[in-house]
Amino acid sequence: SPDKFNATLYDAITLVIITPQAFAGMWINAFIVSVLCGTWLKKKTFSSNEKILLVLGCSRFCYLCSTWIYSFLSVIYPWCFYVHPIPPLFAAFRSFFDSSNLWASACLCGFYCIKIATFRNIFFIYLKVKIDRIIPWLLLGLLLSSLFFCILAYDFTDKTCCQNLSSTTLGNLWASSVRRDEHIFPILLITGLAFTSSFMAVTFSVLLLLFSLWRHKHKMQSNSMKDLSVDAHIKAMKSILSLFIIYSINFIFLVLMLIYATKTENPVMFLTSILLYVFPSVHSLLLILSNPKLEKALLRTLPCVKCKVCMK
Repeated sequence: SPDKFNATLYDAITLVIITPQAFAGMWINAFIVSVLCGTWLKKKTFSSNEKILLVLGCSRFCYLCSTWIYSFLSVIYPWCFYVHPIPPLFAAFRSFFDSSNLWASACLCGFYCIKIATFRNIFFIYLKVKIDRIIPWLLLGLLLSSLFFCILAYDFTDKTCCQNLSSTTLGNLWASSVRRDEHIFPILLITGLAFTSSFMAVTFSVLLLLFSLWRHKHKMQSNSMKDLSVDAHIKAMKSILSLFIIYSINFIFLVLMLIYATKTENPVMFLTSILLYVFPSVHSLLLILSNPKLEKALLRTLPCVKCKVCMK
């Protein structure tokens, strides 16, 4: 049928475009995880920053991997999405990894803000002193909240699939009301809730750091002094502002996906589904370039890759 052909063509084009993005993002995040694990094996310690980066790298790698497999099966073997419990399992995994990815990003911004910003508020000073002890519990809460969204996504998709599959026979499988876009919207709504919360946390952290930087520079200029902490402020602001810009763009496309969730062949939906792959890859690359340890490891790796390519 025309609908079936259009849906298959749409999935095939999407798969061709997102495949290099997905594999690049998986390589970048796998690199972050491998470097951090190698450092842990040598020093047997993890800093708070490295703990957040480890969770972030793992969640992004798993998210890109599961999403690419979903797109691959949509083209190669679409009928598997009518077999229970494949649809709810995919929905649960993607929701868990996407939520943990968003919350870990927000946690990283909050960590930079508390560590670098200078405020005399008693509560802020308490957080600055106790942040290294708070981070493990914060990451645990992050994983538990992601598990909560995972269970909700599974429940939504499972109920939808059961209702649809109970009225579907093999002869009229495609003509029936079973469509994947019918249970995408509740999942996107759940993801949107998690993303909005994390986006607000990132925005709040950026505003606090901007205010702290402006006040600190004004104080140093008035006293005709130069402080190394200004450089720390600026370096952290570059990293957080880059995340904030990418977050803002990602938020816009997520809203567009919510609006056009039931119109899978729409050009806006097509562009949105492709560009949402950019965020985990680009921001992870920026994190590598802003982290001296990861940047040095990357510079050591690139010549080895070039040598192997030349030998082949």
